[in-house]
Amino acid sequence: MSEIRVVVIDSDPLFRAGVAYTLNGEPDLAVVGEGTSASDAFRLAAALKPDVIVLDIGMLGGGAEAVETLVAHCSGVKLLMLTSIVDDQQVCSAMQGGAWGYVLKGVGGPELVQSVRVIHRGERYVTPALAARLFAKPRQPAPRAEQTPFSSLTGREDQILTLLAEGLSNKEIGGRLEISEKTVKHYLTIILDKLNVRNRVQAALLAYNRSNLVGH
Repeated sequence: MSEIRVVVIDSDPLFRAGVAYTLNGEPDLAVVGEGTSASDAFRLAAALKPDVIVLDIGMLGGGAEAVETLVAHCSGVKLLMLTSIVDDQQVCSAMQGGAWGYVLKGVGGPELVQSVRVIHRGERYVTPALAARLFAKPRQPAPRAEQTPFSSLTGREDQILTLLAEGLSNKEIGGRLEISEKTVKHYLTIILDKLNVRNRVQAALLAYNRSNLVGH
C-alpha cells in the first residue's frame, strides 16, 4: 500500500506536532512537511507535491485565500481544513473554494485519520456534528406561486371547466366524467362564483384564453 503524503500547516507548534504524531502513527500515512503560514503551504506544496495538506483557516497569511491559491496552482493536492472556526459561512466558503474536508480541532485521532483517508480517495468529509448542524437548518420557504383566478379550483372543477371550453354541453360533460347532468350544473355554479363571472360563456372564454397562454 502506497503512503498518503501529508503536509501540516498550523501556527501552533504544539498542536501541529500532535497532528503530525497522530498521522505518522498510521502505516499508510506520512507527514512529509510542516509549516506555520500560507507562504509555507505554497512552498511545501510546490516542493514536496503532497497528496493532502492539512491547514488552519486562521493561519498567518489567510487560510481562505490560501485555499484558492493552492487549488489554482496545485491541482493534485487535496485540502483538509482543521480549525477551531465554526462559522457556517466560513465552512461553506472553504468547501466551495475547493477544500475537500472540514474538521474541527478537538476531534479524536481516529476521526482525523479517517478524514485524511476519505478525502485522499476523492470523497468530501465534514465533521459529523458540524454537518448535522448545517443540514438541520430550516430551509427557506419556497416562494408562493402566483395566484390566478383558477388557483382556487379543485381538480374536478378544473376538469369541468376545461371540457366547457371545448364546447361540450352539461350532458356531454357528465357523460365524459361519468357524473349526472345535475352534478355538472352544481359544479358550474361553484366555478362561476370562483371565477367571478356571470355565465358559462364567460367562464369558457377565460378557460380558452388560459389554454392559449399555456400553449405559448
